[in-house]
Amino acid sequence: MSVIYRITYPNGKIYIGQDRTNSINYFGSASSELIAKDFTQEQRRSFTITRDILWESENASRAEVTQKEMEFIHRYRSNDPSIGYNQSPPVRDNKSVSE
Repeated sequence: MSVIYRITYPNGKIYIGQDRTNSINYFGSASSELIAKDFTQEQRRSFTITRDILWESENASRAEVTQKEMEFIHRYRSNDPSIGYNQSPPVRDNKSVSE
């Protein structure tokens, strides 16, 4: 099963990603360097993140899963550095895609 997920960090920033295996232990490939800049050493000692499944499919192709991931990145604006940690696609504007 393929899923699109949203990771929410303690600072409220998000990361949208895809997992084509629906592994319970996969938390994305956001840049550790970007995330580390937002947290002090003390804050890094203990924190909780949340992973929410936004979409799932038993039979979507790789291309369809990637398209859905891009839709959610635009919808939630997770590629805007003030909102999230997705670095691509580049931010186009400040408008979100309607649900």
